[in-house]
Amino acid sequence: MVDDKTTIARPNGTAAHPQWQSTACLVQYSGTNLGKRYVLEHPETIIGRAPTVDIFVNDQSVSRSHAQCVQQGDEVVMVDLGSSNGIYINDQEVRDRQSLHDGDIVRLGNIVFKYFAHGNVENVFLDKIYRMATIDEGTGTFNKKYLLESLDNEFKLARASALPLSVIYFDLDFFKKVNDTYGHGVGDGILRETAAIVKSTIRATDIFCRFGGEEFVILLPGTDDKTAGEIAERIRGNFESHTFDIQGNLIRQTASLGVSQLGPEMPTPESLLEDADKKLYQSKSGGRNRVTN
Repeated sequence: MVDDKTTIARPNGTAAHPQWQSTACLVQYSGTNLGKRYVLEHPETIIGRAPTVDIFVNDQSVSRSHAQCVQQGDEVVMVDLGSSNGIYINDQEVRDRQSLHDGDIVRLGNIVFKYFAHGNVENVFLDKIYRMATIDEGTGTFNKKYLLESLDNEFKLARASALPLSVIYFDLDFFKKVNDTYGHGVGDGILRETAAIVKSTIRATDIFCRFGGEEFVILLPGTDDKTAGEIAERIRGNFESHTFDIQGNLIRQTASLGVSQLGPEMPTPESLLEDADKKLYQSKSGGRNRVTN
């Protein structure tokens, strides 16, 4: 999902110059998550390939618990956790631990990060660039590109860890009629409010994306279809009971949802998404304003 709970944009500004302040972070410079920004906002942040780490890196050259970033006042220290391929900072091997300095290049196995210290102006601009590449401007949710990248990562993690993975695929019922009756300005307002309704319902670990038009997908790591179905039903109920007030127009809008859990018969990330799409079609063909799982 995308809101203030995510790692995408968490400025830690001062009253005088909030636009120039930022929290220390690592930006990934290689691998499938190229350009992703990881905010170092906790006293300790573990990086690795295990499902339980804080920064998950899906690369075999990275150990399950490879490294730890430890906050010591305004300083961040990188600690090797007994990794197989070691830590290199600016091409120098770290034997045990080493303080990070603004602009340091950190390599864990084959994966490269750049460290940006607290207050680095470039950090803020990188954040804006990352948002432009991953955020849907109309709704503030993640976009389709980010969804597909996240789905691929979560699929691999679920297969490696035997943790469940579910998807909710939904769209707005008869939305074309809303655009035709009230105009696209009102339709855009409903889409923005749709994002707000869903964000207030899902969890911080869920990944909420606009797939296109009035179609949305929620990726639910570590979640079985029973729990995903309960979340989908809450979303459906919230739409059913909500009245949209857009430019003085009071509009009722329902949603149809499909829920799918990753199963052994699904060989690819796309097959999970396709199954959820089929369930969505069943909801629509069955009368709409319902959940199918």
